[in-house]
Amino acid sequence: MYEIDKLLDTVKRIHFIGIGGAGMCPLAEILHAKGYKLSGSDNNETDTLNRIRKLGIPVVLGQKAENIGDAEMVVFTAALLPDNPELVAARQMGVPTFERSKLFGAITRKFGHCIGVCGTHGKTTTTSLLTQLLLQSGIDTSAVIGGKLPLINANGRTGTADMLVCEACEFANTFLDLSPSVAVILNIDADHLEFFKTMDNLIASFAKFAAMARDVVIYNGDDEKTCRAVKQSGAKNLITFGFDSKNDWYADNIGFKRGAFPLFDLIHNGSFVGRVELNVPGIHNVLNALAAFAAASFAGADMEKCLESVKNFGGAGRRFEILGEFNDITVADDYAHHPAELKVTLTAAKEMDFARVWAVFQPFTFSRTYMLLDDFAEVLQIADKVVLTEIMGSREVNTYDIHTSQLGEKIPGCVWFESFDTIAQYLYDHVTPGDLVITLGCGDVYKVAKKLIAKYKTDKK
Repeated sequence: MYEIDKLLDTVKRIHFIGIGGAGMCPLAEILHAKGYKLSGSDNNETDTLNRIRKLGIPVVLGQKAENIGDAEMVVFTAALLPDNPELVAARQMGVPTFERSKLFGAITRKFGHCIGVCGTHGKTTTTSLLTQLLLQSGIDTSAVIGGKLPLINANGRTGTADMLVCEACEFANTFLDLSPSVAVILNIDADHLEFFKTMDNLIASFAKFAAMARDVVIYNGDDEKTCRAVKQSGAKNLITFGFDSKNDWYADNIGFKRGAFPLFDLIHNGSFVGRVELNVPGIHNVLNALAAFAAASFAGADMEKCLESVKNFGGAGRRFEILGEFNDITVADDYAHHPAELKVTLTAAKEMDFARVWAVFQPFTFSRTYMLLDDFAEVLQIADKVVLTEIMGSREVNTYDIHTSQLGEKIPGCVWFESFDTIAQYLYDHVTPGDLVITLGCGDVYKVAKKLIAKYKTDKK
């Protein structure tokens, strides 16, 4: 048995450093539901922290040694720097400390059935949709999601079924700490290369994840890198999905409503299952839906109920999330932070009936911005107007000497500003009726959208 698994059977008091993170919050919610006494800290005020506080979990802004209190275990986010005062204090006190993925792994081993959804793009949307399909077909699953699912108004939940649906992130190989019975692989693309160094290393990690699946691997049969990983894994029980009719699950007769929302026939082993109506935009979401249907079917879900459920799925929080409409101006937010994600999101936006699309992008991490600079510059030009924030370095130090201005100079007509207040004011002064403003990035750029909305609401008063 793993050390952390043994400790979870005995400890009751756990402290989370960085509790507001998308990956930390749902684990805290699950442990809270199981009766553990929790506390947490973070550096930035977020909506997630408000939700944590409403559960009765005390959260401190700012990280200090005394926040550890009488904790019997400390869990910390992967983004934490090693000199964090709470982490240093816990180790000096002899309190067992575990990176978030170790706790996540222990939680997956508490369920007889664990569906781990991995891939460079689409993890949160697919995990959210799969969770909704299962719940609305009568399977009371637990879930750990990287974004908020509106159906449950949370990132995670504890159900009565012996089943967990979870998002499995490849960053720093953290998904290898999990213990899935079902591995879902959506795609493999160049990302986190500051860690993996080469595509071969990245593919090898996905192969290891596939090999860990006890029951089956469900994967994108159209994606060459994913197919390589599955072949390397040696996994025998396989289910494929994709656009090609060679796959076990595929989409046929694809059409679109309102310009960007897909409709398609769901086909399984050559037989028609039903007509699928998606209320999330973009052709890429057809693949995400196919993966979710394949996994839901394997889990025993009723397909008729799933076909009804999917009509009610409007996406996960921060995945092309419409935040409001003011004076015929639409304000939306999306988590896209990789060029491939920006491309599909902005392409979907352009296919919708907007006069202009304004992309407000916050580059995330210096390494990704430096390594993919030209790719970012190319895809952002899909938008009609581009506004950039400063780079959010997160866990990194800017050893690359990379700055927002270097990206902005590669995009015709692009502007960039240091503060969110300045950006919100610029948008307020320049956006016109019929336009879409979409904030993009995995950091806190959504605050720009909220500041802009506050200005419109003040206008109305």
